[in-house]
Amino acid sequence: MFEINRLVSWLTIHDNRIFFMINKQWRCRFFDLCLPKITHLGGATFTLSLLFALIILFPDPIRSSAITALVSVTISQIFVQIIKKLSCRRRPYLKLTDVNTCSNPLKDYSFPSGHTTAAFAVAIVFAVQYPFIALTLLPLAILVGISRMYLGLHYPTDCIIGAAIGVVSSIATITFFPELSSYLSFLK
Repeated sequence: MFEINRLVSWLTIHDNRIFFMINKQWRCRFFDLCLPKITHLGGATFTLSLLFALIILFPDPIRSSAITALVSVTISQIFVQIIKKLSCRRRPYLKLTDVNTCSNPLKDYSFPSGHTTAAFAVAIVFAVQYPFIALTLLPLAILVGISRMYLGLHYPTDCIIGAAIGVVSSIATITFFPELSSYLSFLK
């Protein structure tokens, strides 16, 4: 039990240290302009709108990839919501002092980051199926995670676990449902 307490203490110290480095020390006009916009790439409105637009407007294989990404996002967000309810971790701006945050910040639980999860759930599906765009999508997904800390909404561990859930969900969806789009032909 003592070892677990030491691990939790070590994680908390480093989580807070990295959080404050990104939230306070990285402050600059460029990030102040870009990161509040980039953060929306992992939001439900953008993610679902993008995927439904790809499903409706594009033929296969892009349509199939978008369907796979939609299933990956759905599965990953179910896990995110269950973990949020179980962990009840308060957001950094609600727990720590002197945190820079955005206007009208979210008030639900912090762990794990749903935005980061969604960004990785979409990025990994498309990066696996279209490797030539991986060098664009993966840095954008990472920036979504960084933006969540920059805006005072998540700790680093929230974003790391969110990314891991998105990656696992995507790989599982691609692996276990390779012909997913044929099962969901009503979306075509």
